[in-house]
Amino acid sequence: MAQWYFSFDGKQIGPLDDAAAQAQAQQRPDGYVWREGFAEWTPVGKVAELSGIPTGSARGTAGPPPTSFRTSDEIDFEIFGDEMQFVEVELDPGESVVAEAGAMMYKHPEIEMNTVFGDASKQHEQASFLGKLVGAGKRLLTGESLFMTVFTHRGQGKARIAFSAPYPGNIVPVTLPNYGGTLICQKDSFLCAARGVSIGIHFQRKILTGLFGGEGFIMQKLEGDGLVFCHAGGTIVERELKAGETIHADTGCIVAFTAGVDFDIQQVGGIKTALFGGEGLFFATLRGPGHVWMQSLPFSRLAGRMLQAAPQKGGSRGEGSVLGGLGNLLDGDNNW
Repeated sequence: MAQWYFSFDGKQIGPLDDAAAQAQAQQRPDGYVWREGFAEWTPVGKVAELSGIPTGSARGTAGPPPTSFRTSDEIDFEIFGDEMQFVEVELDPGESVVAEAGAMMYKHPEIEMNTVFGDASKQHEQASFLGKLVGAGKRLLTGESLFMTVFTHRGQGKARIAFSAPYPGNIVPVTLPNYGGTLICQKDSFLCAARGVSIGIHFQRKILTGLFGGEGFIMQKLEGDGLVFCHAGGTIVERELKAGETIHADTGCIVAFTAGVDFDIQQVGGIKTALFGGEGLFFATLRGPGHVWMQSLPFSRLAGRMLQAAPQKGGSRGEGSVLGGLGNLLDGDNNW
């Protein structure tokens, strides 16, 4: 009996037996599913065994591309936690995962750690020194470190390594081939990926979008045929936009979108609304077709609230307490 795993909005369910998996697929056909024998996470609606179509009738249809044509390593993973998540990646001998510097939580002793200059993709490895220098410069433009870390399993059997989220939120696993092989994301959302995924930059061509779009002129572009993990603050919201369908969002709440989505900005409204509405002068407009990921708690908003509540010039905001600083002395909230 097969063991099925489902992924919905960054949360994993499983293992489930055949009957439970079919019931789950009927209840939520919008997610992704995997079982032993699958090359990658597959949309629920495309799996004949779960859609009620006899498996014999699905034979002869085009399946995933042969693994020999893949440029990225095939990795297994499991996500733990609710609001402070971490992802544990399982590597076979010779497999690798790349991550931002400082993202690792723990690893097996037989997993070798190596720091590379610039992009850690296999194509970048074969590039000249000038090409590697350009790749490192692109990462510098996005505000990331010049270096990335590659973790490779050099031993026998299976070994695990974990990467943790930098602040409260959720980790989103994205199989790039299911979204056209390209993902545009905010500069600090990338956490880790299978070796072979290219981490580059995406320029905003519209001046106003670059100035007021919340992410500046430069965003990250993830390309390849592997699995990537992005981090979002708070709760993750996913939307599949049809051609011409538009959604308005706060500029800081956008985590990622596929290459087919048109990202632009629009003025909030009149002067009074712009000045006193609390949403700034502009909000983002996302026009389909394509897939969009949004977050309920951008880090900039979290940091702003923390700064607002921080003591000013040795005093204390008191969080609404009539006693203020005296109240903190009484309840032990001060570390003087």
